Amino acid sequence: MTAVTVLTNPTAGNGRAPRVSEAVIARLRERGAHVTTIEGRTPGDALESTRRAVRAGCEALVAVGGDGLVNLALQAVATTATALAVAPAGTGNDFARLLGVPLDSPSAAADIVMDHTVRSIDLGRAQDRWFATVLSTGFDSLVTERANRMRWPTGPLRYALAVMLELTKLRPIAYRMEIDGRVLEFDATLVTVGNGPTYGGGLAICPAAAVDDGLLDVTIVVASSRTRLVRRSPTLFQGTHVSLPEVETHRAKSVLLAAPGMTAYADGERFSALPVRIESVSRAANVLVGRSSPLA
Repeated sequence: MTAVTVLTNPTAGNGRAPRVSEAVIARLRERGAHVTTIEGRTPGDALESTRRAVRAGCEALVAVGGDGLVNLALQAVATTATALAVAPAGTGNDFARLLGVPLDSPSAAADIVMDHTVRSIDLGRAQDRWFATVLSTGFDSLVTERANRMRWPTGPLRYALAVMLELTKLRPIAYRMEIDGRVLEFDATLVTVGNGPTYGGGLAICPAAAVDDGLLDVTIVVASSRTRLVRRSPTLFQGTHVSLPEVETHRAKSVLLAAPGMTAYADGERFSALPVRIESVSRAANVLVGRSSPLA
């Protein structure tokens, strides 16, 4: 790798990203890379600058931030020859885990770029927008919508409070889903569509999902009481929830998901109101992986 562009979200990780970015850039230059940097004033400005860098022929794009910045970077590199790398500096960092990037070593992230182990992965596409990990709807998206509206408290406490407030309003959601042309109608608490296995900082909501099998994994948590939902939540970390009677799983190439008043989030970013069509696109992006990655 010689031509490398480093894209930084200056606000990621409560301001930790600029320090990570400095260390990554220093290590890349130490190893002989020609580095250019992007730090957009707005997401739109960052995306346009990144697309220009990709069109100009940069070999690798390093996203320094969290899953939200990775999602922005994907919009620029998908279906191109530019390989995407991640230097994690966010809160969830699910995509960085998938790529086998250490969460606390900027120099290791830079070395992954220079060691140049490239793999092609599938991406999910929803409403002409790409995502790498999980698209979620239902209880998850309601919590995120509420947390985004709140001004107090800050940090993780805001999300925890949003969870508690939404639990008091928990109700069945009427879904209609077309999965490879087959129609299902059901009441559920949440529905997720996974290109990758985890979201939310390691929650294995779609534990069998693989980013190189050409398929999406669908996890449905059918309508459940708030007490049962809270009691079952620890199983998400191990991925053992898929064996519970209130959980259904499916695999598909294409999914059409509809539910009144629901919004889809993917890679932690707000995508669109439902209905939304989601499809798996094989080998849509090139990524740089570390030795601990299942893709290595």
